[in-house]
Amino acid sequence: MPKNRLPDTRLRGQSRYVAAKARHLKPETTDRHPASGIRRPAASIRPSTPGKRPFIVPIFLPHGGCPHRCIFCNQVPITGRPHGEIDLERIRSQIERFLAYKKKKRKPVQISFYGGNFLGLKTGGIKQLLDLATEFVKQGRIDSIRFSTRPDTISPKTVEIFKSYCVKTIELGVQSMDDRVLALAGRGHSAAATAQAVHLLRAHELEIGLQMMVGLPGDSEASSLITAQKIAALQPDFVRIYPTIVVKNSRLARWYQNGTYTPLSLEQAVNRVKTLYLFFYGHHIKVIRMGLQASADLELNQTILAGPYHPAFGHMVYSAVFFDAALKAISASKTLADTITIRVNPSSISKMRGLNNLNIKMLKNRYHFKAINILPDDSLAAGELRIGKRE
Repeated sequence: MPKNRLPDTRLRGQSRYVAAKARHLKPETTDRHPASGIRRPAASIRPSTPGKRPFIVPIFLPHGGCPHRCIFCNQVPITGRPHGEIDLERIRSQIERFLAYKKKKRKPVQISFYGGNFLGLKTGGIKQLLDLATEFVKQGRIDSIRFSTRPDTISPKTVEIFKSYCVKTIELGVQSMDDRVLALAGRGHSAAATAQAVHLLRAHELEIGLQMMVGLPGDSEASSLITAQKIAALQPDFVRIYPTIVVKNSRLARWYQNGTYTPLSLEQAVNRVKTLYLFFYGHHIKVIRMGLQASADLELNQTILAGPYHPAFGHMVYSAVFFDAALKAISASKTLADTITIRVNPSSISKMRGLNNLNIKMLKNRYHFKAINILPDDSLAAGELRIGKRE
């Protein structure tokens, strides 16, 4: 039975305007995503970052260095850390605790400063944190440093602060490349600031990650796709995609409560992020996270007022990709019985099944199968599937 490599499914259920925009942006292509059939553009293929995925030691600095608070932001419940001055001893203890979890053979290791605007801190504070991280680098226990910061904090002056340290990766909170959306979100910077920051960082041969959000006030399917296209043009090493959620004590919470803002539903967010994931795949750009990191603080009902938060959001997006792939393969098959077998790579079994076996249930309802068997097949790539009769 031949493997199924399916045509482009990323525009399923979208508006004609978005579909037309995506067709307009479609580049000359060479190879395809195994499950979805999405092609990679020949002109923009970038090699994957060499080496293993790093073991991250996260240090959260809630609102640290932020000149103001964006409408969607309240980092305290998101990071689980309170506001306060830099406590070097607490941070040192936290690093030691995380390093105790690390497997001996797992490399590389990065200390990562998240949850704030790292280069917006006072210069003395930046150097204190980098000096502390450097102690672990010199001991051979940490390989490099990464941090997240606003695009408008990247300048020749701020690069001078960190360029002598072992900084390898910088993530920029882009959120959108639509200036109207940025203004409504209270970001205080333009899309042009992101492009300038990336060009400056690229000159210093740093690994660059860009973070975007969907569902912000003023955002739409079309503007999200245009943001993705503009991000892809900057050729980052990876991206993160976050759906907008309404967090307690944020300005967006007030907009939600007075009816000014309506968040995306979970289904809308999954479909929109699926489109973006496949778009970035088509441009050979890794998507390393979709949705907020699950935490006990976020699970509390009083923390999130509304919006498409789910602890397994990324898994739901991958499952949606596999569901579309299975639909196309089943529709193309001419020899189906009342019981079918879907073979996938062992790492993709849960993605094919869907959360709580949702994909299986939906396929049974649609095609009236009596049984669907999902079997592992090491001969298939992680994104491939093969449909057949019961064996």
